[in-house]
Amino acid sequence: MQLIGMLDSPYVRRVAVSLHVLHRPFEHQSLSVFSTFDQFHRINPVVKAPTLVTDDGTVLMDSTLILQWIEAQAPASQLTPHVAAQRLHDLRLTGLALAACEKAVQTVYEHQLRPADKRHAPWLDRIGSQLDAAFAALEADIARVPPATAQDALTHGSIAAAVAWSFTQLLLPGRVDAAAHRHLAAFTEAAEQLPAFLACPQT
Repeated sequence: MQLIGMLDSPYVRRVAVSLHVLHRPFEHQSLSVFSTFDQFHRINPVVKAPTLVTDDGTVLMDSTLILQWIEAQAPASQLTPHVAAQRLHDLRLTGLALAACEKAVQTVYEHQLRPADKRHAPWLDRIGSQLDAAFAALEADIARVPPATAQDALTHGSIAAAVAWSFTQLLLPGRVDAAAHRHLAAFTEAAEQLPAFLACPQT
């Protein structure tokens, strides 16, 4: 099994951390959708990260779909809570975290890939407000129901939340105030010290 993509992508890192938590061995190919486009294209013509190549050669993409398949192959160790109310809460965390990732990535691309005179301020304002709303909701939910920080207690939602926060703090330093999100920041700090996260550094 091969995971294709760079760990500075929150989506790739989400899958990589989850694979470690689930004790699923994999080979990681750190290919960029930009600098190694042609090499990535030879594996997946869509050139979408993350890409997973299964042992039988099937090419999967999209972090959520990849994790659905991975979890189905590891029934003894799951990232999805079994209790309905807990599962619903975790789905909410996951959705908020992925929304934060999406808006953070869009902001990074707007600043790094588009010339300054071509940036569209109303668009940046819109995705910025969505980014703020996602992190505000994550902070409120994590303050209300603190996630467990033991590696074997991690879930899809808690992994995604930590990955989203770390990515945003690295790529958009100072954009989202840590002091205003102290529960999320503290949880992420603890999660980043776990073996699964340490095995998948984003830099």
